[in-house]
Amino acid sequence: MRRVIGIGETVLDIIFKEDQPISAVPGGSTFNSLISLGRCGVNATFISETGNDRVGRRILDHLEKNGVDGSNVNVYPDSKSPLSLAFLNDRNDAEYIFYKDHPKDRLDFSYPEVHEDDIVIFGSYYAINPVIRPQVLGFLEYAHSHGAILYYDVNFRASHKNEVVKLMPNILENLELADIVRGSTEDFEVMFRKTDPDVIYRSQIAFYTKKFICTQGADPVELRAENGLKKQYPTLQPPHVVSTIGAGDNFNAGLVYGMIKYDITRDVVERGLTESQWDNIIDCGLQFSANVCQSIDNYVDQNFGESMKLNK
Repeated sequence: MRRVIGIGETVLDIIFKEDQPISAVPGGSTFNSLISLGRCGVNATFISETGNDRVGRRILDHLEKNGVDGSNVNVYPDSKSPLSLAFLNDRNDAEYIFYKDHPKDRLDFSYPEVHEDDIVIFGSYYAINPVIRPQVLGFLEYAHSHGAILYYDVNFRASHKNEVVKLMPNILENLELADIVRGSTEDFEVMFRKTDPDVIYRSQIAFYTKKFICTQGADPVELRAENGLKKQYPTLQPPHVVSTIGAGDNFNAGLVYGMIKYDITRDVVERGLTESQWDNIIDCGLQFSANVCQSIDNYVDQNFGESMKLNK
């Protein structure tokens, strides 16, 4: 059975509406993707770190309850787990404040087994953080050499805007390793001061990988790929948007789920996906994204997960 391996941060998301806390849920970009995949019966493993505290125990318990292997989560004995405050505006989009107490980031883990056609999800600041870069890069190179498909979600937040120049070598290394790159127009505005998907693709992405997905909030998803393939996909508008916090993370989860469902292997990726293959997997991404916007959680709901289970 193909496996999805995610590497990324863990946080406790405390969610506010009109400046009052309304929920607290375990989160982190790749973490959210893997919880949704676990709920859909996908074989998933998470590489991360957390503190040895009540929040850390809740995060590990949440992985276990949702069928995600958390044995590669490094627990720091003397650190507090990170927190994220998410403030929802009138459109239920979030602004964030992050609190982290890991004075000695060191990310100590053994590589999980990686087989050909497994899929690795990585991204956000975690994938470019200079302090843990050697360990992250080492794992990505290991996974690539073992035939995994590498999916890179740029997810570069405005809070790191002043570090762009320093971090750019790590970003470019990630683009070079990635088989598929997904980012939002907000990410690319912060990183490159560009928002036009064509310009971003030609000037920043295509040299490294031909497979590029650009999301734009509620506006259509833009695809650019080999042989001049260029396509727009309207987003699915749920009847009632509660929170958009996990929308991008769950688009990633849905696309990866689609790659397994429709047998998009390493060989298919290297040859280049057909337009109908792109249609199928992006549709999965849009379905996952629309579902998560209908609740305060960061992941697809249990009923959706049950309905999407493979090999039922």
